[in-house]
Amino acid sequence: MDTAVRTASHIVNEVTGLYPVPVFSVVTPRTIAEVQEAVRRSTGPLSVGGGRFSMGGQTASPGCLQIDMRQMNQVIHFSPLEKTVRVQTGIRWCDLQRFLDPHDLSVSIMQTYANFTVGGSLSVNVHGRYIGQGPLILSVRAIKVLLASGECVEATPQQNAEIFFGAIGGYGGLGVIVEAELALAPNDRVERTNLKLPTSEYLEFFKQKVRDTGEAVFHNGDLYPPHFSKVRAVTWSRTTRGVTEPNRLQPIRKHYLLEKYFFWAFTETPLGTWRREYLVDPLLFRSRKVHWRNYEAGYDVAELEPYSRKHSTYVLQEYFIPIARLEDFVEQAGEVLRRYRVNVVNISIRHALPDSGSLLAWAREEVFAFVLYYKQRTRESAKTRVAVWTRELVQKAIDLGGTYYLPYQAHATCEQFLQAYPRANEYFAIKKRLDPQFRFRNVLWDTYYPDAHKHTPVADESSEFRQVFSRLRWHDAFYLFLQNIFHLFPEDRFHGLIKEATATRDSDEAIYRHIQEGLPDIMRCPRWPSKRR
Repeated sequence: MDTAVRTASHIVNEVTGLYPVPVFSVVTPRTIAEVQEAVRRSTGPLSVGGGRFSMGGQTASPGCLQIDMRQMNQVIHFSPLEKTVRVQTGIRWCDLQRFLDPHDLSVSIMQTYANFTVGGSLSVNVHGRYIGQGPLILSVRAIKVLLASGECVEATPQQNAEIFFGAIGGYGGLGVIVEAELALAPNDRVERTNLKLPTSEYLEFFKQKVRDTGEAVFHNGDLYPPHFSKVRAVTWSRTTRGVTEPNRLQPIRKHYLLEKYFFWAFTETPLGTWRREYLVDPLLFRSRKVHWRNYEAGYDVAELEPYSRKHSTYVLQEYFIPIARLEDFVEQAGEVLRRYRVNVVNISIRHALPDSGSLLAWAREEVFAFVLYYKQRTRESAKTRVAVWTRELVQKAIDLGGTYYLPYQAHATCEQFLQAYPRANEYFAIKKRLDPQFRFRNVLWDTYYPDAHKHTPVADESSEFRQVFSRLRWHDAFYLFLQNIFHLFPEDRFHGLIKEATATRDSDEAIYRHIQEGLPDIMRCPRWPSKRR
C-alpha cells in the first residue's frame, strides 16, 4: 500500500492556529481503494481534511484517524461540449482552473480564494461573489461518497438523494466525498465598476443595478467599520472590452508584503479604518479594470495571512440574512461589534439564491451573506470574549429569520444550532443509519451531534462560581455584567481569571483568593465576602 501514514501522535491545526487537535494518525490516500482500506483497517473515529481552512476544528476530532485528501487531486473526466468536469475531491480550485483555462471554461461556483480543495468546499457548501447563483450545491451534478461501511455510493439529486443533500454541506459527517461532477461556465471577460453609497440605499441599488441587469457576474459590498453606515459596492460585469490584466490566471507569488502591511495598518494604527475608507480604497478603485473570469475567481488566500499568528490572528464569521432585513442586521450587528470593541477589518456583503435541497441549508430563501473578517488575540480570555459576542450575533441573525455559517468557531449553543438549521434532526437520522458507531466526526459534530453527548461528564456545580460557569446562559450573562461595571480592568481578563480558577477542585474561598492574587492592587477586596444568613 502506497498510502503514507504517520502513526505517531500528530497535531492537526487549522489556518488560524486557535484550535490544534491531537489525532491518532494521518493517512494520505491517492485512490478510492486506499481510502476504503484506511476505513476498513481502522476501528476508531475518522475525520476528513483538505486545505484545513475551516476555522473551528471541522477537519479533526481528538484521537481520530484523519484522512488527508490532498493527494487525491486528479481530473477524472472532462466534457467541454457538455461543460462538465469530474474530479477527485482533493484537487484545489486553482489547479482545476489551470486545467480548464486553455478550454476557455470556468468553474460555475466557488470561493473568492482558490486554495481550497473541492471536497472541503462541498463539505461546507461554499458560495462566492457570484450573481444569479448561490451555494455550491446548485452547480453539482453528482458526487461519490465512501460510507463508514466501506461502501462507495454514487449520489445525485435523483439517485441516493438523501446522501447527496446530506453530504454536501454535511461537514464530513456522512462519509468521505471522493469524487464530484461539476457544471462549468464560459470564461468571460468582466469589467469592474464601483460606487460608495449610504448603507440605507444599498438594497435598492443592488436590485436595480446588479441583480436584475443580467450582466453582473461578481459582486460584493464592503461595509466600512466601525459604524457601517457606508458601503462600497463593487461589481464585475460581462464586457467585450480588451483586458487590462495580461495574465489569464492569478500568478503564483511568494510574498504579499503590501497586502500584509495594509491589513496590519487598518487594525493596529490610529485612524486605520479612516485611512482605508478615504485614502487607500479611493486609490485602489480609481482605475478601470477588465479581467478574465478565471483571473478574478482565483485569488490566493496567502494575501490574508498575517506576519505572525502568535499573539493575534485573523478570523472569519458569516451570517445569512433575508435581503429585506439587511438594514436591521447591519444596525444590530454594528451595535454588538462596537460594544465589544471588535477589531473589524471588513464586512463583505455577498448575495445567494435559495438552496431548497440541502439538509443543512444556510440559504432557505434569497439572502445576503455578511462575511465578517476581524482580528482577535490568541489568549484564552480573548477566545472567551469572542465566544460571548458571537452567540449574541448568532441570536440576532436567528431572530431576523437568518442563520450563521458552520465552518467557523463552534461557539453557538446547541439550541441556537437547531434554531438556525431546522432540518438538522433529519440529517442526524441519516447519519445514525449510515454511521451507527459515530465514526465520522470532528469538533463540529463532537459539539452538536446528539449521540456525541451520551458519555459527556456532568459539570461540577459544587460551588457558586461553578454554577455560573457550567451554563452558557449564566456564563454570558455574567460577562455582560462585567462589561457594564469594569473600566479599570478588562472584563475579558477578569472573566478569564475566574474561569481559570473554577477549573480547579478548590473551594469557593480558595477560588476567591486565586482571583484576588490575579487582580491589580487597586481592585482587591480585603476578605472573602460572607453569605447572608
